[in-house]
Amino acid sequence: MSKNIFSNFRGNLFGGITAGIVALPLALAFGVQSGLGPDAGLYGAIFIGFFASLFGGTNTQISGPTAPMTAVSMVVIAGIIATHNGSVEEALPYILLVFLLAGLMQILLGITGVGKYIKYIPYPVVSGFMTAIGVIILVTQILPIMGYYTQDDNEYINTFKPQAEEVLLDKILKDEAGEGILVLEDFKETITRAGNITETEISKEATTLAKSETSGVYGAIKALPRAIMNISWLEFILASLTIFIIYGFKKITTKIPSTLVALLVVSGGAYFLKLDYRPIDQIPGGFPIPNLGMFTEFEFGQISPYIFTALTLAFLGAIDSLLTSVVADNMTKTKHNPNQELMGQGIGNSVAAIFGGIPGAGATIRTVVNINSGGTTKLSGMIAALLLLVILLALGPVASQIPAAVLAGILITVGIGVMDYRGLKAIPKMQKAEVTIMIVVLLLSVFWNLVYAVGIGLVLASIIFMKKIGDLTAGQSKVVPLKNAEELSMAWKDEMNFPERLKEEVFIKRLEGPLFFGYTSDFQKLAMEIPDTATHVIIRMGKSPYIDQSGLYAMEEVLMNISKKGIIPMFEDLQAQPRVMMEKIDIIPDLVPKELIFSNFEEAVKYARDNIKDVV
Repeated sequence: MSKNIFSNFRGNLFGGITAGIVALPLALAFGVQSGLGPDAGLYGAIFIGFFASLFGGTNTQISGPTAPMTAVSMVVIAGIIATHNGSVEEALPYILLVFLLAGLMQILLGITGVGKYIKYIPYPVVSGFMTAIGVIILVTQILPIMGYYTQDDNEYINTFKPQAEEVLLDKILKDEAGEGILVLEDFKETITRAGNITETEISKEATTLAKSETSGVYGAIKALPRAIMNISWLEFILASLTIFIIYGFKKITTKIPSTLVALLVVSGGAYFLKLDYRPIDQIPGGFPIPNLGMFTEFEFGQISPYIFTALTLAFLGAIDSLLTSVVADNMTKTKHNPNQELMGQGIGNSVAAIFGGIPGAGATIRTVVNINSGGTTKLSGMIAALLLLVILLALGPVASQIPAAVLAGILITVGIGVMDYRGLKAIPKMQKAEVTIMIVVLLLSVFWNLVYAVGIGLVLASIIFMKKIGDLTAGQSKVVPLKNAEELSMAWKDEMNFPERLKEEVFIKRLEGPLFFGYTSDFQKLAMEIPDTATHVIIRMGKSPYIDQSGLYAMEEVLMNISKKGIIPMFEDLQAQPRVMMEKIDIIPDLVPKELIFSNFEEAVKYARDNIKDVV
């Protein structure tokens, strides 16, 4: 195995270095967007990139923070910080614990072989989600591009001070209730504690409330008028210049990553010209230290509301990674191992969480750059991660001087690039149901909740799919007398010379597709079309390979009803799964004896000819 990894060392070295260079600005930008800071994005890129490459199932994949994973992580981070008095430091152990849980779930998905089923997620759900990610990034980066940060707007923060005082007083009352102090009988303790609240505490709480009010898409839209009034033209120019270079430099050459060029040119210019810009948060120097607080301060109640979110992160990372694996396969003419890839991604996300990194997945652009630059084995992804580690250790203080507006500009281009334009362009040609799913997922993701939007989209897609299959099965299934058998488009043997009256007594019930819960009501209606004059019904099962519990009981009810009328049911070409299910609840032989189950239609017709007396 080592020989395989270290083959083509030169190509892997150059591919890894190039991919690492491309990953650097994106890792910093995603870290800032997540709310944990640029260092969290860099840590995620390092540990996910290294361990996902080492243990994954796609040789050329480059992993790290991605736009979809960061957007969902942002929701998790904001929610947990809000429940911890707006303190990132207090909330961090619980945030990282959710990320660790997502990584462990990914490992479990790989072990249980779920990877091969990811491909069944409907395209409209994925399309709506990806476009929503782009919209969210674009809207939430409007404020940073204009140089507006809520924590710097003292006038706005002051409007939240009365509310902050209410929150602090409420905390005092809750603390006293927990300590068993009878507040209604003696307010002295309450008054004493309230008197000890400092102006600094009120300001801190007001800042937390103000930041919460301007977070997310709604918050950005509400804060836009204030951002326009307080625009920093320097920040706006730096962000605009970054965007211009990213798109403009691509027209000159694509061999050098335009994102890196924009980062170096704009940051270097702003620094050496000593412009009064806002830098990103300080990146700690030295090797990342494990955050063990997630284990020592563990409280299940703190993370239980986020278990479903962790599962969503795990599935989203799986989809993101496996889609990139398919791209890599097409470029390299190889085949990835989906379950191994999920385990590798899970290990990478788990380790990254322990060291304070945000979660990630396989990154398409970085993977393509790696392959085009000569990367062929897992070594390339590991080299890309090690390069980022070297940059962190050697250039951490330098990277801390990058203007925040530059990263905001980079994120704008990411938001534009991540949207699914193919899906949007196809809307006029798509079926209304699929367009509805896409738009519902898009709107709910942008204006409500990313996690719930995906769940609702999957439910809608499943219901619509079941409805379509049910309608299709109902449309193709008919009940006709034997004399009108040509309606079923079947070839009938001329030698089966049935008397005309006999043909009135034999009816055919043909099933076209699975008998499942989406079709049971139509099946029962079709059965009611059999007239009382019939004596026998041939139920054709050759094209019904599956029957679920609902279909099973619907079949039982139909057979009982026609049996009460004195009509004898016969099965023709009964498939294995439906037969086993019917035998389990004794439909066979109680309602349909084994001698009335025929392997082909000719046998069923022969039985009818030999056993049904002609009525003269």
